[in-house]
Amino acid sequence: MTVRRLILLTALPLLLAACDGGGDPVEQAMREASTKNQAATVVEGTVSRPEDHSAHRAPADPGAGNRAFAASEAEMHRLMAAASGETVDQAYIAKMIAHHQGAVAMAEVALRESRDPEVRRMAQAVIAAQTREIAEMRAWRPTS
Repeated sequence: MTVRRLILLTALPLLLAACDGGGDPVEQAMREASTKNQAATVVEGTVSRPEDHSAHRAPADPGAGNRAFAASEAEMHRLMAAASGETVDQAYIAKMIAHHQGAVAMAEVALRESRDPEVRRMAQAVIAAQTREIAEMRAWRPTS
């Protein structure tokens, strides 16, 4: 990978964040986290490869933090697997509703368990945004 491309990959999240004039607090928090994560992936001139899913593996000892979310994660995955539709559009909406419900459930765990004001703020923003989007998706009707 060239230095030029490495710089571009590192700077892109910062440039995108600078172009945004505000907006959804969840998107802002995600942009900030993306910027931090992108900077962390650039180590000794290398960038982690997208096909490397090692970060998604459960740790050998999940710890109290991960155990707090185990039930909500399992329920989200169960609901997403059960969600279906006759068309791609219908299946997408059904699965995304389940996915967003999982996000709300995890945010509720964070509100119940976290004492960090920033985490609590982000959890409240997730609940508001995802609840609004669930209502929007439930109101969606196929055009044909």
